[in-house]
Amino acid sequence: MRFFPLLLPLFAATSLFALVQSIEHRGVKVTTTLPDKKKITYHVKRKIPDICKKVSITNEMLWTGNFANPKVPAVCKSTFVHTKGKLLPMHLEEGLETFGELEVLIFLKEMQKDKNMLLIDSRTKPWFDYMTIPGAVNMPFIYFKKHKEYEFHFEYALKYLGVKKDANGEYDFTEAKTLLLFCNGPWCTQSPEMIFALLKIGYPAEKLKWYRGGMQDWLGAGMTSTRK
Repeated sequence: MRFFPLLLPLFAATSLFALVQSIEHRGVKVTTTLPDKKKITYHVKRKIPDICKKVSITNEMLWTGNFANPKVPAVCKSTFVHTKGKLLPMHLEEGLETFGELEVLIFLKEMQKDKNMLLIDSRTKPWFDYMTIPGAVNMPFIYFKKHKEYEFHFEYALKYLGVKKDANGEYDFTEAKTLLLFCNGPWCTQSPEMIFALLKIGYPAEKLKWYRGGMQDWLGAGMTSTRK
């Protein structure tokens, strides 16, 4: 399991394996600021109802879609979307890391004390408003994919990301933030399109991280979301 260099000092005096094995249930406290400046704190963790822990998982149940079996409590069921988009590779670009749920949790933990780290929901606003990962900010991928049509939003977003322009009008990524991007699932192309758009203008690949599983895998793993 690989973690980007920014996180390595955190684990110097402890067992990395022990940490990632416990963080999913211990959780991470994430404070996010709403548009009205109100702050809200979430305890982000894996939530498995006790009744679900008693459900025996068989080959038939797991591999033939029988989680919908009437004997399985409703609270233990998940709905998986698999008819949209297209499946994406595990790695998008050389030097660009792909994250799973535990890496996202660790990123969230570090992000609480490091303003140069940013979790980005690259979906359009209605999706973000309905539900997202606590602590994420919304930057619709379309602002980057079609930045000439959304010039104002694009330039404003870049400033928020710490990107400046030099005297020649060229982008300066010296103070660019480390970003972790996601969208709806491993079949969703919105976050990859935003990533490729950022790479095209010169954003350093090592400052971009991708949560391939997105909201589908996040919810499927029983993780906290902003939806009540």
